[in-house]
Amino acid sequence: MKVAVLPGDGIGPEIIKEALKVLVALDLKIEFEQAEVGGAAYELSGHPLPEATTRLAGGADAVLFGAVGDWKYDHLARALRPEQAILGLRKHMGLFANFRPAICYPELTHASSLKPELINGLDILIIRELTGDIYFGQPKGRRKAVDGPFIGDDEGFDTMRYTRSEIERIMHTAFKAAQKRSKRVTSVDKSNVLETSQLWRDVATQVGKEYPDIALDHMYVDNAAMQLVKEPKKFDVLVTGNMFGDILSDEAAMLTGSIGMLPSASLNSKNQGLYEPSHGSAPDIAGKGLANPLATILSAAMMLRFSLNMESAALAIEQAVQRVLASGLRTPDIHSSGTQLVGTVEMGNAVVAEIR
Repeated sequence: MKVAVLPGDGIGPEIIKEALKVLVALDLKIEFEQAEVGGAAYELSGHPLPEATTRLAGGADAVLFGAVGDWKYDHLARALRPEQAILGLRKHMGLFANFRPAICYPELTHASSLKPELINGLDILIIRELTGDIYFGQPKGRRKAVDGPFIGDDEGFDTMRYTRSEIERIMHTAFKAAQKRSKRVTSVDKSNVLETSQLWRDVATQVGKEYPDIALDHMYVDNAAMQLVKEPKKFDVLVTGNMFGDILSDEAAMLTGSIGMLPSASLNSKNQGLYEPSHGSAPDIAGKGLANPLATILSAAMMLRFSLNMESAALAIEQAVQRVLASGLRTPDIHSSGTQLVGTVEMGNAVVAEIR
């Protein structure tokens, strides 16, 4: 098995280092090859996603990704900003399904902003479509307005688009995932306003008929955002489009206590995947040893499960993380009274020790 390792920017190299330590401790037959991406790649080659990095990622069984982005690159043209690297990889690899599990460990109920009784036992899987929607729809750009009350004014425009095939593909993915869980799917849209969402709802309903064992319900995105903080445990699998999923998955992350606990997997039709923490590059704490590596470590576990077919190794990592949390070790983002504050390296070392 070959894994492309792309540390990226900010805290990316720190958290990737800890995830690699954990994978090495499992003594698996995996070949790792590293390349630059994001701002780090721009500094070396003038582009956030060099061709060599694209080839490496496309030819690997999986990609372990850190994070990209830094405020110092905000002045660049959009096509050269670090964040474009992740969009480019999704397109090149055909990564259409993003899996973001939001699990609240019993030891972290205190870290959530919600009451413990609302999130104790929380286990949601958010499935986000990645290749369509307003992020990729054409046309998009800036121009002078040619109609309406502000003719001649500066205008920005983006196009929300989905095809039936794209929606069918992500819906089948969601229903199959639900068959391995509690057999409930909530499809999130804005069909009362958007034609794109009306097509989404129609296709979701049609595909749902092929899965009589799964309970399907529909929810407007504004209501879904409210229900995630009102009654989050009512959800099992939540499936939605690119933009809505981007927002709701980050909201769900905070239910678990910290976005530093949330792993992520982006898969194509061949189960080749890109695995990354749900959080960003956090340049303000880069190099200070404060970052929580557990989301990246848990992303590595997802990589073993979905792309490398190593279920026992994936479980070993997840169980090690649970034992570390039970022991009371905490990075600053999840630290509270009565727990032991540790840094990035110490948390990674603790997971390695549990595995060994």
